This record gives sequence, C-alpha cells and structure tokens, in this order.
Amino acid sequence: MDVKIRTLTGFLMAALFMLGYLAGWGTGQRTGVPAGASLGTTAAALQGTAGGIDPELAKPGLAASFLPEDLDPAERRQIEVFRHAANSVVYITSIALRRSFFNMNLFQIPQGSGSGFIWDTHGHIVTNFHVIEGGNTFIVALSDQTEWEASVVGVAPNKDLAVLKIDVPDTHLTPLPVGRSALLAVGQKVLAVGNPFGLDHTLTVGVVSALGRELRSPGGRIIHDVIQTDAAINPGNSGGPLLDSRGHLIGINSAIYSPSGASAGIGFAVPVDTVARLVPQLIEYGRPLQPGIGITLLPDHLASRIGLEGAVIYEVYRGGPAAGAGLEGVQTSRSGRLIVGDWIAAVDGEPVRTGDDLMHLFERAGIDEEVELTVVRDDVRKRIRVTLTALSQVTGR
Repeated sequence: MDVKIRTLTGFLMAALFMLGYLAGWGTGQRTGVPAGASLGTTAAALQGTAGGIDPELAKPGLAASFLPEDLDPAERRQIEVFRHAANSVVYITSIALRRSFFNMNLFQIPQGSGSGFIWDTHGHIVTNFHVIEGGNTFIVALSDQTEWEASVVGVAPNKDLAVLKIDVPDTHLTPLPVGRSALLAVGQKVLAVGNPFGLDHTLTVGVVSALGRELRSPGGRIIHDVIQTDAAINPGNSGGPLLDSRGHLIGINSAIYSPSGASAGIGFAVPVDTVARLVPQLIEYGRPLQPGIGITLLPDHLASRIGLEGAVIYEVYRGGPAAGAGLEGVQTSRSGRLIVGDWIAAVDGEPVRTGDDLMHLFERAGIDEEVELTVVRDDVRKRIRVTLTALSQVTGR
C-alpha cells in the first residue's frame, strides 16, 4: 500500500511540475534585438499582448540573434560583421582514397579539414592549398548545415591557395566583399572568422601586428607581403577569412607561429591582393599564370658561389621578351668553364637578390605590363624595358 501511495504522489508532483513549467514558458520575457530588427528596437517594442513576447520571437534559435541593449556602437558593429561573414564561411573536409592491402578494395580516410569562404554566386569556394592537399574527395558544409560534394577547380601551392566548386543554388551563397591589403596599416583592427572542426563559426579579434612578412608556402616558394596579426588563429581556422572592421576580406588565415601548436598571438594571412589576382586565373585556367620574360635562372646557391647577388640568367628562350631584348645566358668555354652572361639586379628600381625576388616582382607587375630591368654584364649596368608575358606563351616553356 505504501508503495502505491508513493508512486501516485510522485506522479502527481511530476504532473504539477510540468504544468508549472509550461505556464512559466508562456509568460516569460526576453529582451534584445532580433537579427532583422533595427538596433534601436527596445524590449518594450518586442512585447506582445498580455505581457508575453511576440510569438514570432519565440521561434527556436532566435534567441541567439538578440543583442543586449547596453552594447556600445563598436561592439554592435563587430557583431554585425561576424553575423554577415558567418553566412559566407564554410567547413571543408578532405578525404583520401586508399586501397586495402588485403583485398585491394578502396576505402576512405579523413585527410584533414579546415575553413573556407564563398567567393561568388557560381559556387566557387576559396581556401588554403594545405587544407585540401592529399585529398581525393571534398565535402563543403555551408552555414545552413547543408553538405555538398566539391570538385577542385584550381590550385596554387606556391601561394597556398585553392579553389573548389559546389553545384548549389545561388540562394545558398553569400560572397564576401573583397577589400585591399595594400592599404592596411599596423594597428588596424581585424577579425578572423572560421569554422573549426565543423562545430560552429568562431570569431577572434585583434589588430594588424606587422605587414610585409614572408611565409614559405607548401610549394616551397616564399609568399610575400604576408599579414601578421595577433587575432587567434587556431587549428581548423586555416582557409578562413581575415576581415577589416567593415567586414571586407583582407586576407586568408594560413598559419600560426607556435611552439605548442596552439595560437600564441602570432598568426599569418595570405594578402587579399594576391588572392584577388590569382583566384580568377585558377577559375579560368586551373593554375596561376606566371609572368616572365622567357628565361631560366641559375640556382641561387650557384650564383652566390660565384659571388653574384641577383637573378643570374642561365638560358634565354627564343621568341620571348628576353631574346628580343638581346639578353644572354650562361655560356660554356672550350675548357668547360661557365661564363656568366647577364644577371638582373633590379626591377623598376627594386633590388633583386634571389630568383624568388624576381618572380615576385614580375607577379606584382602582371602579364602584359612593361617593366624596367637593371641588367649587369661584365660589370656594366644598363637599363632595358621589356613587356612581361605568360610563360606558357614562350617557345620552349
């Protein structure tokens, strides 16, 4: 008998608790501003009749779009930038195909993951090359939690850039506005947005710590004009956008300097001016077009061994701008000794110390642009003007 009474009492208490909980839910109040409302909207304006909130505001997930009323304008602006950018940031999973040693069947292995962002309404996604390196299949998760299989459109390992494409209605796509990295100043506020591990979008805030940094790419070349920031960039944020205070893209978060592998306040981003120059080439050609003059260079370590600092021309290709300008490469004497012809000491007045410097200055100028070369032959300097061309257009390349 006592057991039955305790069971009945427990049931009645549970029922009373649920009735009280439901009654409290119906009369509860929230304050804040919905995402679609003016930031000046007050809590009183959100109240419905009978002291409750508007039923539209009680929809699941809407609480996250509210803003406290005591935020200052800078905080409100920062939140607005993040919310808009979050619609453009994606999560990328890279999967590698491997063949079983035992039965020769193919199976999938997660290769890596990272962030990326929507470039245009045609479904192009930009990320770091190292995010997709080694993968065969790629899955892109959008901010609405839908997942889409992606194909590789083009890669630039020397700039740590890659472009993927997903076939998705343009109503799902919100491209980021593109800014300029050449106009940045040290101390300027920046926001790093990512989608690490596919959990949710994250925001870290900092400043431009330094400009003109250099970073070695997965392809082995140096990426110039890299942005250094103290905004925390953690594993999984690679490939995500670095934004200015207006929400414009100014770089792609690419690497951190950290002995422990976690953010130590030293992050690096590929500058957007490089991104904006190369992404259209990757979309159209699948690879970056290298501006040049139709030459190959003597390796830097050999140039330094003979006491030269610059881009030493090893061979000149027929039909290229260098051949048209009369430049000469390395010759071999009858005894087998190398005789240096021309070496390039400067481009448009900027010194050239290595072959990588020369390629960087050519890239910055661009295809079909005219540059002035300072060329040295037999200790005599001369200046010549040549027009850069795509290397694939030069005979022999």
